[in-house]
Amino acid sequence: MSDSTKKQALIVFGGWDGHTPQASAEVFAPLLDEAGYDVHMKDTLDAYADAELMSDLDLIVPIWTMDKISNEQWAGLNNAVQSGTGLAGFHGGMIDAFRENTEYQWMTGAQWVAHPGNLMERYTVYIEDDSHPITSGIGDFELKNTEQYYCHHDPGNNVLATTVFDQAQGDPSLYTQNAVLPYAWTKTWGRGRVFGAAWGHTDKDFDVPEAKEIVRRGMLWASR
Repeated sequence: MSDSTKKQALIVFGGWDGHTPQASAEVFAPLLDEAGYDVHMKDTLDAYADAELMSDLDLIVPIWTMDKISNEQWAGLNNAVQSGTGLAGFHGGMIDAFRENTEYQWMTGAQWVAHPGNLMERYTVYIEDDSHPITSGIGDFELKNTEQYYCHHDPGNNVLATTVFDQAQGDPSLYTQNAVLPYAWTKTWGRGRVFGAAWGHTDKDFDVPEAKEIVRRGMLWASR
């Protein structure tokens, strides 16, 4: 039963296991609990079609890679965010899901298209807006042995962090070397706030304190 005195957060996890959806959910559920949220953990997309559950939410954290979302599930998610529920997520858990639903991609602000070279030895994430509450006081940081996402982005995103795509091992005729890619951003969807980050290939990315803290703050910022 929900605690009406607390903010309500829903984490929906599942899809491709390679993105460690449950382990990633278990990184952030305790952090939201510490921040005073009543956290609902669901391993089914049918949670989005549960009108009673969705009506009370302040924050939704999708950690679901690929797969398909039904019209009813999408309607529940879309209506909740447009009505003011926050949406916050990362990597394949949010920006490589439901590839046939372009409205979902529009809502999240980005869509994965490639990660040439797969696991990269290391790359840097650069903070572009150090005045935003999500990134204030956090400097550039390095990610190791993880993917560098190449995404299509909403040009209306407010970009908080970037990475330089200069280590691609794929066909150089297909990928622009030294392209600067948005790597964390905010936007709005109706009355809802949206935060996204392109890191978080597995839960191990969140062993990097900056990577975890930015996503934690992004969740709190997006929340109703």
